[in-house]
Amino acid sequence: MHKLKYLFCTLFVVPIMCTHLSAQTPSDAIMMNAEQACILLEYNYGSFDQYWEGSYLRENQTIATVRRNTVMSMMAVGILDKLNFFIGVPYIKTESSDPNGGKFAGASGFQDLSLALKYQIINKEKEKGTFSALATVGFSTPVSNYLPDYMPYSLGLGAPELSYRAIAQYQWKNGLYLRGAGAFLWRGYARAEREYYYNNGSYYTSLMDVPNAVTFEGVLGLWAFKNALQLEFSYMSSNSTSGDDIRSYNAPQPTNNIDSDRLGLFAHFYVPSVKGLGIVAYHNRVVNGRNAAKINTTGVGLTYYFNYRKKQDKNETY
Repeated sequence: MHKLKYLFCTLFVVPIMCTHLSAQTPSDAIMMNAEQACILLEYNYGSFDQYWEGSYLRENQTIATVRRNTVMSMMAVGILDKLNFFIGVPYIKTESSDPNGGKFAGASGFQDLSLALKYQIINKEKEKGTFSALATVGFSTPVSNYLPDYMPYSLGLGAPELSYRAIAQYQWKNGLYLRGAGAFLWRGYARAEREYYYNNGSYYTSLMDVPNAVTFEGVLGLWAFKNALQLEFSYMSSNSTSGDDIRSYNAPQPTNNIDSDRLGLFAHFYVPSVKGLGIVAYHNRVVNGRNAAKINTTGVGLTYYFNYRKKQDKNETY
């Protein structure tokens, strides 16, 4: 089943570049200039009918196929040429193809508010290409009173999260590039609607200690057609630093130790006839895991880039 322990990472790691030159996310190596901004509106659909109980792959025999529909709104703002700010909030609806007589009806609502700052440390042009190094710090927290222990239908973990990410990329003159990113995710406590739970021992409290996690992403990408089209193939690994396994024939819970390996394809097209407009599409598959859903996710979205402050005319008097 599905704990969605890396949802913040997924929303930001999925590339959502707004233009062929200036758009970026907290996990890539692109920076917007000061006084530039980008907005995103995205829809993605995910589903799974298998999950790993510990390391054993099981089928969803009682809840059939679990579906997740997400509408994501996000904005990226260039504060300085080397410092960018991000803010985003997803709306999520979960359901099952077999609601089991209404006993598992799914859930819907706004999930977590996510904030991030990205700083460019190095951007050095060499003879054959450009090397970039960046760092990102992020924070997310629930914005609605959803139930974190209602898995696999829960909207999220229900816990605050701090993320620290390091990014390195080398791009050749022909548009081909390689990027790597590593992150540490610190998580707080989630509050369940029960006063007892088991996590390798008995806990008589409603507060669940959500495990921290370490993630790694590797990307092979290409800018083509004079930077009007961007293509990427990505691999992402996410591993909890602690936690327990899903017990046999029990539902998952926020304390679980989640490991997953995900492959992804991404395309972004900058529309030449409409200044600032971009179209994105992607598909991700979890191919291996522990206490994780074997979920496939497909998304499409629109992005729009603009200058949020008009440049001052040098001849204008005050």
